Amino acid sequence: MNDQQNPQSTIEIELPEHEAMGSYSNLVMITHSESEFILDFISMMPGLPKAKVMKRIIMSPSHVKRLSDALKDNIRKYEAQFGTIEVDAKNEFPMNYRGPIPQA
Repeated sequence: MNDQQNPQSTIEIELPEHEAMGSYSNLVMITHSESEFILDFISMMPGLPKAKVMKRIIMSPSHVKRLSDALKDNIRKYEAQFGTIEVDAKNEFPMNYRGPIPQA
């Protein structure tokens, strides 16, 4: 199939300068409805009583599924190169988050 038959094969992606540095997040809260997933990327800093949502991403269920598959694949590759990623269960903490209540 050539590029004229499949225009998605030639998509150009722009990274705006104000997004190029990224945003730090050490917590993600996820809610969903029948038609969408809401991912709130949050930054929590030690000693501060409040955390801040840095980015809110709203995605369709099929896009979230593809993201999940891509993350699993990248984690597998990362661990093959650098070793197992340890998850520290003692860092679990109670949440008092008043995020969106999903509705269709």
